Amino acid sequence: MARITAGVASSHVPAIGVAVDLGKTQDEYWSSLFRGYEFTKQWIAEEKPDVVLLVYNDHASAFGLDMIPTFAIGCGESFKPADEGWGARQVPEVQGCPDLAWHIMQSVIQDDFDLTVINEMEVDHGLTVPLSLMFGQPEAWPCKVIPLAVNVVVYPPPSGQRCYNLGKALRRAVDSFDEDFNVQIWGTGGMSHQLQGPRAGLINKKWDKEFLDRLVNEPDELAT
Repeated sequence: MARITAGVASSHVPAIGVAVDLGKTQDEYWSSLFRGYEFTKQWIAEEKPDVVLLVYNDHASAFGLDMIPTFAIGCGESFKPADEGWGARQVPEVQGCPDLAWHIMQSVIQDDFDLTVINEMEVDHGLTVPLSLMFGQPEAWPCKVIPLAVNVVVYPPPSGQRCYNLGKALRRAVDSFDEDFNVQIWGTGGMSHQLQGPRAGLINKKWDKEFLDRLVNEPDELAT
């Protein structure tokens, strides 16, 4: 049976991908950030996931204002890196896992989650930067990836409770898959940052740490 062995969280700041691509990870400006990921990077290399279910948000690469699904799952064989205005990143094409993706889609619909099925789409920095942080610059990504896009771009976004319940449904779906897969779930994005306005660029470390503690110890209360 498939099993979920880990949950991993990471940033997906596009400039991180640029630093990787240009070989600047050891520069003074960047080195402390990449050192912070080294433990997780080495741990994942030892764990060797077969499939990563990567929960992220699209940045107008796969979807536009004419169509933004609340939840969408990539069921295709592969997903190309998107051109976000300055050329596509020179990173490996993402290999999907259609059998597990379709199983997840069919399972969660029994839990009243109607995921939008995407058979062909391009993936942007929201998905490729976490892969670069955890795997570096390989010729091919060492595992298959199922993209799961969540709308946080336009209102109304799904509630925390809705996302939490979807997470439970995803766990049941993976646990009921009959192939022996080591599956990890990755979540990517920020917790307290603002992209514009007077607080743009500020990070509330105290709030972030409290949030992470509650995410582990009080998920039911946090979701409400």
